[in-house]
Amino acid sequence: MREERQSGSSTGGNADARSTEIRNQVSTLRSKRSKLRSFAVYGGIFILVISFLIYGYNNGESAAAESKTVASSNTRSSKSHNENTAAGAVSVDQLAAATVVTNLAETTELPSAGDLRETTTSLGIKKDLSQNDAEVITKPEIVKPDTSAGRGITTYVTKNGDTMNTVAKKFKISAQTLRWANNTDSDAIEPGKTLTVPLVDGVVYTVKSGDTTQSLAEKYKTSAERIVLYNDIEEKTGLNVGARVVLPGGELPETERPGYVAPRGRSSYGNSSYGSSTTTSASRSWLTASVGNRYAPGNCTWYAYERRLQLGRPIGSFWGHARAWSTSARAAGFLVNNTPAPGAIIQNAWGGYGYGHVGIVERVDGQNIYVSDMNYAGYNVISSRTIPLAEAGRYSFIH
Repeated sequence: MREERQSGSSTGGNADARSTEIRNQVSTLRSKRSKLRSFAVYGGIFILVISFLIYGYNNGESAAAESKTVASSNTRSSKSHNENTAAGAVSVDQLAAATVVTNLAETTELPSAGDLRETTTSLGIKKDLSQNDAEVITKPEIVKPDTSAGRGITTYVTKNGDTMNTVAKKFKISAQTLRWANNTDSDAIEPGKTLTVPLVDGVVYTVKSGDTTQSLAEKYKTSAERIVLYNDIEEKTGLNVGARVVLPGGELPETERPGYVAPRGRSSYGNSSYGSSTTTSASRSWLTASVGNRYAPGNCTWYAYERRLQLGRPIGSFWGHARAWSTSARAAGFLVNNTPAPGAIIQNAWGGYGYGHVGIVERVDGQNIYVSDMNYAGYNVISSRTIPLAEAGRYSFIH
């Protein structure tokens, strides 16, 4: 009996040992599989990163080779320009691929994530820098290099027919960026005026004491890295007081925008309210009449004559009261319709104690007409106001 019990006990012990051994083997296999999965994921990411780098290099090489082939039939100067432009160009696909790879590397906490982020930022700056090279080179009679040390800034001398919108399109930037750079809220510009033109959307800023790239980035809603790279700022010297820099992608705070004043609410002129027009600024006029201005000083007609002359678009000296201007303009051969445009005269026959009113359209967007005029907010006072675009049909516009 004792031998049987000992034999049974021995058999049970062996079974427990085998069970423990099997569990250990299963656990080891699971651990190995988990490590293999991790290795596969990181290996895939590594291959993706390497593929991106090879793609970017080969793409740049092929672009340069293609440029050399195309440019061989042109002059030497043209050839040199085309080669440099093609070799340095950054495509949208490259930038998108770089962003995807960088985000993936950061998500998986790869050691190379920091380097990839710097590369992606640099590609974005490179794309900004190469945005308008061709436009500057092909229009030497109009576009002149800026004499300041500012990088990414040029100048443009306006000619007849130019507006902020048309000039902005020449340089592939927004009209808002161009207005900010020239401290104006008007799209109407006179011929012969020299405009400051940043070559990328953003803000042109003059450095003040105490400024840092980080403080500028926070205030103007951009990136400190982009400011440094775009303006080629050295780490040791930093920002130089008085220097002009471009803040790529920056936005001017509302209180720093050209022509900003606190809203004053609805205003009226004479004995008739002007719809939902809102006055945004007003100041006493110190203008001096030009030769040929036969209108009464301080009146809306006097200001409209002066402003049109300033814009290089003179009008007649004897068009009568404001209510008669559309009739006089048609008789003089001017286009008169209900379509607002920068530089046009906005005219209404009603209001003004029966004399009507005229002003100048400074800007038009998808919602409002921006007008400057005199004697709307007070005698001899120049004011700026907005009129809903939906009300354009109530007015005549003299072009």
